Amino acid sequence: MQIDGHHTLTYVVARYAGIDHYTAEKVAYSAQYVDEATNDSQIYFENGAMYDRIVSAHKMLDYRNTQELANNLVWIPFHFLPGNEGFPSSETPEGSFINRLICMPDSQVARDMLKMVAQHWERPYAAQMMGVAMHVYADTFAHQGFAGVIHDVNRVDELESTSTSLLQKVKDNLFSYAISESSPLGHGAALSFPDRPYTSWEYQNGLGKKVERDNTKIFLDAADAMCKAMQCWKSRDTSIDIDNQPGLTKDQLALIKHALLTINDESGDARHREWLKWLQEDKFELGAVDLSFDIEGQDSWKFNARGEATKIDGVFKYPYSEAFLTSDWKYFHDALKTYRLEIIRDVLPSYGICVA
Repeated sequence: MQIDGHHTLTYVVARYAGIDHYTAEKVAYSAQYVDEATNDSQIYFENGAMYDRIVSAHKMLDYRNTQELANNLVWIPFHFLPGNEGFPSSETPEGSFINRLICMPDSQVARDMLKMVAQHWERPYAAQMMGVAMHVYADTFAHQGFAGVIHDVNRVDELESTSTSLLQKVKDNLFSYAISESSPLGHGAALSFPDRPYTSWEYQNGLGKKVERDNTKIFLDAADAMCKAMQCWKSRDTSIDIDNQPGLTKDQLALIKHALLTINDESGDARHREWLKWLQEDKFELGAVDLSFDIEGQDSWKFNARGEATKIDGVFKYPYSEAFLTSDWKYFHDALKTYRLEIIRDVLPSYGICVA
């Protein structure tokens, strides 16, 4: 998904799940911030305090994508959660290990990830961690069929889509082939097709199978599953009994489907702006909402937590305030670090999957 999915769709679904605006705003901001946290440099403060952070994203064609360990620490836990071929942790699938790394929608691994996150619901970073979890959970739907490692299983051939002209499809195919040959990582070879909520597309995957994708249905399935997960959160059901949650109503699904199909600009940022406008105009029947996502500037979580840096002895240092310890930006990074540690150390190894 892109920013329209991870930010605004997540916000709408959270509200439909019964989460209040203030908390839903934090969940949605965090869900999108997973795609924005691309800097892992240490933060230094003028009083000598320090803070370490990690990255949860790289940009497409970033040179670091060629470093296998960096891929494993970013793409697997945050964007392509392994599906273990749909098997529970008590069963080991036969066949190649790479098949176990392929992302699957709402897999048993994803359910156990949510159970892990539920153990942190009483922590001060709970909303931020739910945002991280909703990003990962949503992408098990959008990124299904791809793995977060460099492998031929991610090849995309014979790519076709209803969303572009014939000329554009030819260009996309050429670019897709070039990426497949050089770095078949995740859905990079499929470009942004998995992240466009309004389109249908098909391709031949790295296993030689023909795959047909209806993104609108996939996004609706993801939204309903996310709603159920957040209903578990609201009811404090740490067992994550998703199947016994009501999920989205027919009317709510219809409103979301209308948005997914109507807001169909090829730019994720443009679609995001339109979703924000729809929220302001109360088209989702939540009351008029003035939502925003500021990654930089004085309204951003980052600036509110750190302020402006001053270069001292060649090092950028920030003014320290006790408020930093309870800032949304720090809570997000606390959640991010906790999530990555426990998914790699505990959840995946319980399935016999060791990736770092």
